Formats: sequence, C-alpha cells, structure tokens
Amino acid sequence: MNSTAPHAPEAVCLGESLVTFLPSRPGRLADVPSFDRSLGGAESNVACTLAAAGHRARWLSRVGADGFGDYLVRAVASYGVDTSAVGRDPHRPTGVYFRTAGERPTGPDGGPELSEVVYYRAGSAASAMSAETVPAADADAGRVLHLTGITAALSADCLGLLRRLTSDRPGRPLVSFDVNYRAGLWPGAPAGPEVLLDLARGCDVVFVGEDEAEAAWGVSGGPAAVRAALPEPPVLVVKEGPAGATAFTPQTPGGLFAPAARVDVVAPVGAGDAFAAGFLSATLRGLAPLERLRHGHLFAAAALAVPGDLAEPPSRERTGELAALSDGDWERLRLGPGWTAGAGSPAGKARTP
Repeated sequence: MNSTAPHAPEAVCLGESLVTFLPSRPGRLADVPSFDRSLGGAESNVACTLAAAGHRARWLSRVGADGFGDYLVRAVASYGVDTSAVGRDPHRPTGVYFRTAGERPTGPDGGPELSEVVYYRAGSAASAMSAETVPAADADAGRVLHLTGITAALSADCLGLLRRLTSDRPGRPLVSFDVNYRAGLWPGAPAGPEVLLDLARGCDVVFVGEDEAEAAWGVSGGPAAVRAALPEPPVLVVKEGPAGATAFTPQTPGGLFAPAARVDVVAPVGAGDAFAAGFLSATLRGLAPLERLRHGHLFAAAALAVPGDLAEPPSRERTGELAALSDGDWERLRLGPGWTAGAGSPAGKARTP
C-alpha cells in the first residue's frame, strides 16, 4: 500500500459524478415544472461518506469546464473530500440526469410505478477518462482505491483504465470494487456481465448484491454460490437486501453473515454506497469482519433514514458502541429518522424494544 505522508488520502474513489435534478413536486418528469439540483455518483458518494466519517478521502474524476463542473467539485468538496485531482475537460460537458423521487402509486389499481431516470451523459468529460488522462500516481495515492462497474460501462477508454487499475502491478493499493451491475448501462453489449466478473477477479475487496449476481451471471443459490463463482478476491461481500450481508474473508473463509439493522426507511436510495463506505471505514481501521459488516449496515441505515442519496454517518463513537452490541441486542435494534444525531438526543435514540 502507498502513501504514508500525513496528508495523503486514505481512500481514493474514482468515477463519474453527475448533476442530479429532482422534481420539486411529485409527478412524472413530463409534468413537473421545476427541479432541485443535487449531486449523484456512486464513487463520490463513498468519498463523501468516508470524509464525513473522519477519513481523508479523495475523489478522482473529470468534469467539464462549465458551471455544472464547478458545482460538482464545490459540492463534493463541501463534505471534506479532496478534489484537487479532478481534471477539467474544455471539450466535453459535465454529465447530468433527471429522476423522480421513487416509487409512487399510479394507475387505477394504485400499484407502484418505478422512478423515472433520464441520463444525459453520453460524451461526458468523465467518459473520456483513460490510462492517459488519469495519472497512475493519483489513482494509487491512498491505502484504498475504490472503483465501481459503472465506470467500466462509460466508454472503451474507461474500461481500459479499470483494467489497468485492477491489474496485478507493483505498489498498488488495496483495490475495492462495487460491481454495481445496471443492465441499462450495457445496451448492445452482451459481454458486459463477463467484463464485470473479469474486473472483480482482479480486486481485493468486492461488493455484489445477491440479486445482481443472479441478474448478471445467472448465479443463484445464495452467498456460497456467489463465492464459488468468484473465488479470487480475498474479501467478497455478498449483500442480501434487507436481510443482511455475508463476508468471505481470510478470517471467515466459510462466510460470516451479519443481519442488517432494522430501519424505519424514509427513502430506499444511497444505501449501497453507504454500506461500502462503512465497510471500508472499518477496514481502514483494521477492525474484525463482524465489525466491518455492522459498520456497513449502520452507514446504510443512516442513508435509508434520510430522503436523499447522502447522509451524515453516525459518529465513530456511536458506530463503535452499536457495532459492539450483543447479537440479541443487535437483533432488537431499530433505527429511525434522526438516529445519527447522537445517543443523548431524543431524535438520536436507537430503540431496543
């Protein structure tokens, strides 16, 4: 691992961020007259959450030399993230997307309709990231380099960059990879799932949902089946939705399952990135596998208890206190909106009925 300098990043998160436009009121995109601006991006979400949790985090990307690029850099930096390595592209724009808030009842039967999401990212500045435009020294500056499968789908150059970063090379940091399989990002590219599997095989820590593994690779049968299909990474975390997650590590080669904390969900967005940030936070601190999983669940619970993609994680002290609960107390734990405010405030109380 690299970078023992006192101000060097602990974690570098590489990937595209987009300016996100959310409807100012419920309704279809076609019917909403105005939108509120925010930021979105799996890798920058992880960087922002790690920084808010007290880690030195750097976001590595490219944005356009435009107002939207200015906004993204400023917004990510406001969380305490180092944005000094973000490149500016004078010839390509910053990507944007529009989405509705989530499921809403529609139609005569009142059934749910999924969010509408419309991306304007083709030809974006970030899609031009490559082994030539992203210096190896910037990517390898931290103890951990966090990547996702989203970047691999942006362009051939981006895929080439990820192939280089996940290759076995001297002095590379711990490489973390969230598969993040999204079929819509691979139109006309049937080899997409195999590309992601190949990239994951070269990484040190891999996050994948049980449902993702089935959708991308046709793997069913639970975490053990996913591990059989992906035996190479020293650490594999299989997320099992609201039930919990299983970690395969050198200390737990047969798999260690940790149930998720029960949460009064406000919005089901951002939990995956928050889980990865929590697990990596505990990894950077050298904590045991069970504590890593519980940190992931607690950071995810913080995201689920707010309406947006990003939530301030619980303090290190609070996270440690809850992660150390007995199995019985953990199972009784229930977290609602405001629980990260701290154990001393009414809004921050975790309930153990």
